[in-house]
Amino acid sequence: MNSNRLKLLFSRALRASLAAPLVLAGCGTSSTDLKGYSALKCSASGLPAIDDLSIEPTPDSVELRAITGYGREGPVFYETRASTGQACATASDPAACQTALEEARASDGFHGACFDICTKYFLATTRGDEVKTWASLQELRELLGTVESSQDAVLLAFASGYAMDCGRLDRGAVRRNPDGSFNVVGTKGFACGEGSDLTQHVVRVSTDGEVQEVESHVLEKGSGSCAVGRRPVGLEDVTAGACEDALGHHFAQTAHLEAASIHAFLRLREELALHGAEAGLQDAALASAMDEVLHAEMTGRLARRFGATPPPPAVSAVPPRPLAEVALDNAVEGCVRETYGALVAHHQALHARDAEVREAMVRIAEDETRHAGLSWDIDRWVCSRLSAPEQQALREARKRAVALLRAEVAAPVDAALVTEAGLPTPEVALALLDTLEQELWA
Repeated sequence: MNSNRLKLLFSRALRASLAAPLVLAGCGTSSTDLKGYSALKCSASGLPAIDDLSIEPTPDSVELRAITGYGREGPVFYETRASTGQACATASDPAACQTALEEARASDGFHGACFDICTKYFLATTRGDEVKTWASLQELRELLGTVESSQDAVLLAFASGYAMDCGRLDRGAVRRNPDGSFNVVGTKGFACGEGSDLTQHVVRVSTDGEVQEVESHVLEKGSGSCAVGRRPVGLEDVTAGACEDALGHHFAQTAHLEAASIHAFLRLREELALHGAEAGLQDAALASAMDEVLHAEMTGRLARRFGATPPPPAVSAVPPRPLAEVALDNAVEGCVRETYGALVAHHQALHARDAEVREAMVRIAEDETRHAGLSWDIDRWVCSRLSAPEQQALREARKRAVALLRAEVAAPVDAALVTEAGLPTPEVALALLDTLEQELWA
């Protein structure tokens, strides 16, 4: 489900509690003039498309592959995220070519990023009997030669370390210049925590493949902490620590759950891969885990500010689950609890009196809305693979989860959590639930 659709629904749910016009999640400062720019063409996995690269002589096939590892040491996993052409089409020994392609590896890659989870990329090509990898910016320049297409320029900008958002023009766009070069819009950084920024960068990619930055703008400034998370199966109960301050106790428990969500999304990604889910869903689960790393760190800072220490999560080892169990867990933890949590995060971003909490919740609301959208995307994917009785069990589990959530939010809330942290009162929380139940969970 597109996160913008969820935001529209959240807007309707929140409208009754607002005293000012609603603006959901965003604290930008400036942006480049986007006149003349076009949206990026992306692959199904959300990465830059590679089906119009100007490679001469034309290869039989091109694949964009990811190298993923959980930490800077230990095992890594290779996955194809995008491909074009027919692999080994002109090889004299297609079987040997296919084997070489399957075994093609790169020790390094471009566009590397680590947030406990490390990912970098490389290209693998076939032409005749030749199988070759291209794992650096310089190697990409050699492969592409003269930059002739927008995809050439975008790939080089991506390889230079700029992130590309295929759904937002201010975070991913391209324009051909009169001299044949291209301007590409991308971003670097993140807005989560004191001193952090999400920065828009405009780079010029020349016809010979040189990437030069021409301007930059801060889109969002981070502040405070970066809180509603998905609970992993096997999470053991712990107490958030002795703290008489309601805010300290709340944020300690929140930080604990955010840290647990890292495990939940990593496990979700593994189980999606096990059951043959499309790469885009796997990538989104991995990206969500990276979000939760930041959330846990920053929410922990808020807890300590209010005199509490978040307990680390303890998650018992559980064997991989059947698809029906994964679907049930996603329906409860994602489609119900995480979706409601994202709505509450927007409420906090609008109503928290404490500036540090309010600004933190702006970022959290954006991320959690995207996570909720992933839950509904998984729900749509998995339902077509379940039997009729399993689908009925899914609907019943969702109804039970909504009923339980309704009982939970009806409990009294400490006044400080309402005023300083922006949590909804029980009356408002029930009204928010009513809207979700009528328009999303029905």
